[in-house]
Amino acid sequence: MITQDDFRRLALAMPQAIESSHMGTVDFRCGKIFATLDNPDAAWAMVKLTPDQQEMRVAAEPDVFVPVPGGWGRGGATRLRLSACDEATARGALTDAWRNVAPKKLLDLQP
Repeated sequence: MITQDDFRRLALAMPQAIESSHMGTVDFRCGKIFATLDNPDAAWAMVKLTPDQQEMRVAAEPDVFVPVPGGWGRGGATRLRLSACDEATARGALTDAWRNVAPKKLLDLQP
């Protein structure tokens, strides 16, 4: 199990990641948003995966990962259940999400 503080620490460990807010939720970005907290409530986080990454993670760990409903989910936005997730899994999902939106110049700094 990870907490919101754990998720925040892992997200902010990504190169040039900052914490901000968007539509009433905490978000993490490196130019573009790659993850959020409180989506839809305090039990969840969201990572911006590709549809293929989402499909793989949901199939492998359906207790942890669930597509966001609607078009955002079809585009790869994926909810992560904090209480069912361990740190290594969260770090891997955050790393994928960060890589998916990071400017090319930052990819050389990738974790």
